[in-house]
Amino acid sequence: MPVIYFDNAATSWPKPPGVREALSDYLADAGGNPGRSGHRLSIGAARLVERARELLAELFNADDPSRIVFTLNATHALNVALYGLLRPGDHVVTTSVEHNSVMRPLRHLETLGVEVTVVACQLDGTLPLADVQRALRPGTRLLVTTHASNVLGTLMPIRELAALARASGALYLVDASQTAGAIPIDVDETGVDLLAFTGHKALLGPTGTGGLYIRDGVDVAPIMRGGTGSDSAYETQPAFQPDVHESGTLNVAGLAGLAAGVRFLFDVGVDAVETHERRLVEQFRAASADIPGLTLHGPRESRHQSGVVSFNLAGAMPSEVAQVLDERFGIMARAGLQCAPSAHRTAGTFPAGTVRFGFGWFNTAAEVDAAIAALRDIAAWIERGAPALENVQS
Repeated sequence: MPVIYFDNAATSWPKPPGVREALSDYLADAGGNPGRSGHRLSIGAARLVERARELLAELFNADDPSRIVFTLNATHALNVALYGLLRPGDHVVTTSVEHNSVMRPLRHLETLGVEVTVVACQLDGTLPLADVQRALRPGTRLLVTTHASNVLGTLMPIRELAALARASGALYLVDASQTAGAIPIDVDETGVDLLAFTGHKALLGPTGTGGLYIRDGVDVAPIMRGGTGSDSAYETQPAFQPDVHESGTLNVAGLAGLAAGVRFLFDVGVDAVETHERRLVEQFRAASADIPGLTLHGPRESRHQSGVVSFNLAGAMPSEVAQVLDERFGIMARAGLQCAPSAHRTAGTFPAGTVRFGFGWFNTAAEVDAAIAALRDIAAWIERGAPALENVQS
């Protein structure tokens, strides 16, 4: 049975061939520790890291590559930003559709004396800007929002949000986990202060890679200290970027693969990725409209949406539908709460969650057609009163 992979919102698959080649080349030819020695393998590894940094700076239109700090993933990057910026007595504003990588640190910081205001989004994930403006106040330290909901796909107007934050004197942190590599992001033009991204989703790199863009002039205290390969005569942490946030040996193999993923994106164009995924969303939206019992959650217009669609079939749990899609049709999806319970409360889909398709560059219109046919079959089984799971064996 051929595999149809619609779980790109969790991690992208397959990766471009160049990613696998870059991993192999690093292990074979440049397997040293960057910045820790002066021999050729160490220097080769350092060059790989800095090339990845330069490519990402170019992708996000960041003037200074040193403002790109490498992390293990977007969750790590968000923790660096949140714990490095917020102190007891500070006020932070966020939204009701955030991933737990934002909500859990904020709820912990709340116990330490940080005041957290959560602005309620609408049922489709849309964020009322007037409510954000009211929530921001003189002295607010930070506004943090996703760029696109990992549950509903709803896009946030980050340019307008950055302007609101700036007008109130707050910094603006964007979680670009779902959009970096899939939707063009210009940190200079939008005015965001910090941008957290992961390497293993639309940037097409390996897991264990990610980073944080920090605008020049924004001071983020390090949450970890240790060896950096620089200023080794001192027992205090270097104060300069990116070393202040990069203690310990980086995932050089992963970053080599990430650089290859970014090069692939430069070749195909992020604009082309955005257009491709939007067409798949529009195709799915139109074709699924008459499937009995199917409810599609999220924005009504694809221009307000990333490559994520969430849906439910009446009469079956999301986990049942996802299992049947996998075992009977070879279609990989994510079911449940997708690590974002607040978003599901907003959408009215808590506690069962949804079935989520995350489309990517390597998905095709034919695969969407196959998924629609599979969902029609499952809906027909449910209409006949047959529990969905029984059909896995049939």
